[in-house]
Amino acid sequence: MNKVQGFLRRWLVFIIAIVLWELATRFAQNPFFPPPTRILEAAGQKWFSGPASSLFLTDEVFSDLLASLGRVFAGWLIAVVVGVGLGTLLGRSRTGMDYFGPLMAFMRAIPPPVLVPVFLVLLGIGTEMQITVIVFGVMWPILLNTVDGVRSVDQVKVDTARSFRIPRSHWVFGVVLPAATPKIFAGLRVSLSLALVLMVVSELVGSTNGIGYRLIFDQRAFDLPAMWAGIVLLGVLGYLLNTLLLAVERRALSWQPSANVVGG
Repeated sequence: MNKVQGFLRRWLVFIIAIVLWELATRFAQNPFFPPPTRILEAAGQKWFSGPASSLFLTDEVFSDLLASLGRVFAGWLIAVVVGVGLGTLLGRSRTGMDYFGPLMAFMRAIPPPVLVPVFLVLLGIGTEMQITVIVFGVMWPILLNTVDGVRSVDQVKVDTARSFRIPRSHWVFGVVLPAATPKIFAGLRVSLSLALVLMVVSELVGSTNGIGYRLIFDQRAFDLPAMWAGIVLLGVLGYLLNTLLLAVERRALSWQPSANVVGG
């Protein structure tokens, strides 16, 4: 009974929103806003009407969905390495942010989509350009949260490490990064959602596959239920990726007695 109540508490508002969406669109009879049942039918035709040998998955799943997820994870992981590494160096430096702070503030204020033409000229049409757009856009939340987390290490731990003359590598990986982990994960969650958005933006220009490319293709073909199925798919992917990262965060922070990861 408690599980049923928990399920209803978590999903009641979402279910009501879907029901209202269905009723409103059926009442309006607007071809540009198909009802959720029609969108679900289009999604089944797009992605789950393939042969049994492919587990009923269509070619679009392999050519578009997997390609887009590959770009999201590649760009996000590169941004994680760069953001955490550079953030740790700047956070532990006494003067690093004094020199690089203004440049970082200038760079992160530039919307990544406006740089798509620049990256197209430099890298050409293809996966490299798309991954570069993702990396540039999602690196900043990771970097800034890492700097903030690294700087917030308890001074007692700093003094203790100096007293015992702990090697710098042990100090960074054994004390600094674990203490900064909660704030780093906050940046990771923001950046992962942003990576999904920038993946779509980068695929809208000069792409031959991917979810963003398919959205434009369906729009131009006036296949509006299929277009809406792609939009809904992005929401589902965002929810699943956030849930997965939350699970990793809870596991990574389980050593902290007061750790309280809030879903969002």
